[in-house]
Amino acid sequence: MKKWNVGTRRSRLALTQTNWVVEQLQKLEPNASFELHEIVTKGDKILDVTLSKVGGKGLFVKEIEQSLYEKETDFAVHSLKDMPAELPEGLVIGAIPKRVDPRDVLLSKDGKTLDELPQGALVGTSSLRRAAQLLAYRPDLQIESVRGNIDTRMRKLHEGNFDAIILAAAGLERVNFEGEISQFIPVEISLPAVGQGALAIECRSDDEETLALLRRLDDEPTRQAVTAERTFLHKLQGGCQVPIGAYATVTDGVIQITGMVGSPDGKQMCKSSASGSDPVAVGLQVAEAVLKQGAADILAKVLQENEK
Repeated sequence: MKKWNVGTRRSRLALTQTNWVVEQLQKLEPNASFELHEIVTKGDKILDVTLSKVGGKGLFVKEIEQSLYEKETDFAVHSLKDMPAELPEGLVIGAIPKRVDPRDVLLSKDGKTLDELPQGALVGTSSLRRAAQLLAYRPDLQIESVRGNIDTRMRKLHEGNFDAIILAAAGLERVNFEGEISQFIPVEISLPAVGQGALAIECRSDDEETLALLRRLDDEPTRQAVTAERTFLHKLQGGCQVPIGAYATVTDGVIQITGMVGSPDGKQMCKSSASGSDPVAVGLQVAEAVLKQGAADILAKVLQENEK
């Protein structure tokens, strides 16, 4: 009987996502066995600092990738938005299953929407991307960093530390917390993070047996959409510590993508859209357009701030 060793972070969401992937694979390979290996990453250990200050790409994946290199694990399940735009040599994304809801959501006291929050309301998010877009839409809001897993953040909201917090719809849906959502924020107001709502199953590029297994879970339209988004991110040399968002959809073979770079205070917003049949070409087109609008200066400033 073939046994696969599976790498995962140990948060409730990570384990839920990994177990879902294993269930799908078990249906495809009823005689195989899968063993989970829980790995603590740098991003899980440092919780008292905003992600942008911790710096470096791949905060939630490096230690897991090390276990792949050392052959302790055969494949690993990540949230795609945690994956750097460029993968280390020898590793590939073997499958990207069908994406779930990519939107950001608002959780608030008394179920208020973004428009209903009181003047100067305190909103918790550790994401510069979310902060930039929220402030562009409502400059009166106060933004404060909130870190930790979903349960921790929700507890802080319920204890009255914040008027509202922003999370990803996908994570809440995966752990059955949809009932807590006050509003799904339209992508026109808050463009999601690159790859938000999608999973990435990573493995060694020379492991043909694992690649053959994972390929059966791959969803082609999702892969095309996130390839466009990740091309945009890669061109801008961005990671999860900079205010970059992008969202692509695929309809009848046509890829439509919108990308943004915003200053953390929301006062500058570079945004552009493109469509076409080649995910790399449309991703590059949007990146070039926002660079012309001044995105490079914004990103340089943010990185300078983060290093202080």
